[in-house]
Order: sequence, then structure tokens, then C-alpha cells
Amino acid sequence: MKAVRVVRAKPGYHDDWTLQLDDVATVAGAIEVMRQTAPTALDAVAGYAVFGVRVQPATLLQDGDRLELLEALQIDPKDARRRRAATSRGEG
Repeated sequence: MKAVRVVRAKPGYHDDWTLQLDDVATVAGAIEVMRQTAPTALDAVAGYAVFGVRVQPATLLQDGDRLELLEALQIDPKDARRRRAATSRGEG
């Protein structure tokens, strides 16, 4: 068995769960366990990462991995920076 921490970040806080998975567990397997134990945690999930590196559902997980549930970007990061800069200059 291996322990995998699943994390879902929200603005200002995060939720996390520790799953006990088979030795040959994949991201898809962990997601299936999450679907059974905390189905709302998967709402609006657009992808997955392990320690910040994007992974696919077939990726094998290791003991101690942190599986991150990712949401789609709400705004292009470059656009957001431009808007903040314009606002700080008094242009917005």
C-alpha cells in the first residue's frame, strides 16, 4: 500500500485528503477513490499535477506523492498582470 495526499486549492484555503492506494495505483485510480469519498472535490477539475508537474490519468503514483487537482485558468496570466499594472498606474 502507498499513501498519496490529494490537494485541492481554493482562494484563501485548501482541502486535502490522504488516500491509501494499491502499490500499482495511477492518477485515474486515485480519482476514482476521490469520486467515491469526496465527489464534490472533483467539481471543475481540469487536470492533475504531482508536486506541480502536470500528469495524465495513466501516470503511476509513488508513496508520498502529492496529487494536485487543478482548475482551468479563469483569466490569462499575462492579461491579469497587464490589468493590475494599468490599475496601479491609475489607467484602469
